[in-house]
This record gives sequence, structure tokens and C-alpha cells, in this order.
Amino acid sequence: MTIYDKYVVVVIKEGINITPEHNMILVNVTDKYFANKPFVYITHRVNSYSVDPKIYFETAKIENLKGFAVVSENHQAKVNAQIEKLFFNKPFEIFSSLEQAFKWAVALVN
Repeated sequence: MTIYDKYVVVVIKEGINITPEHNMILVNVTDKYFANKPFVYITHRVNSYSVDPKIYFETAKIENLKGFAVVSENHQAKVNAQIEKLFFNKPFEIFSSLEQAFKWAVALVN
């Protein structure tokens, strides 16, 4: 996890299954680094892992989280992200490059 001023970039290890329990890690980071400050979560999907879509119901409860971005060049990862997007009620975009996601994130929180 790399923390920037307006967003956080996360790279998940290969083979992990992300579940709602993992959300506490994000809550702890946001409480510490983004207290009362808007931010965007950017996941850089360079590894293959699974996501339980129920996590998005919990993630969406983070009030200062303004959006969620998936960055991947992998077609299957993008297809999976399209499904995940259905479970998240805040802005959720899919990008092919980090630069695109950074620009979107900055525009979203400004």
C-alpha cells in the first residue's frame, strides 16, 4: 500500500482472497492518513487474486472514500471489475494505466 495526498494505491499479493474482514485494514489506514479528508482507493491489479464482492458494501461505508479505481491491462481482471462495480454505490472506474487513475482520482476529490 502506497499512500499519497489524495489517493492510496494498493497491490495485492498473488492468490489472496479479499474478504469483508480485510476492510478493517483500509479503515485503519483511512483513520490515520485521511481523517476528514476525501480520498480515492486505487487497486493496481498486477497479480491474480479473488475478491468477494460483499466487501464493497463495507468499503462504501467509509464516508470520505470518494471513489474506487481498478487498474489492469489484463482483460479478465477488467471483466471481473465490471461485476464488482455492481456492488459499489460510489464512483468506480476501470483503467489501463495508473496515470489515468491518478488523474481521475484527483479530479474526483477536488
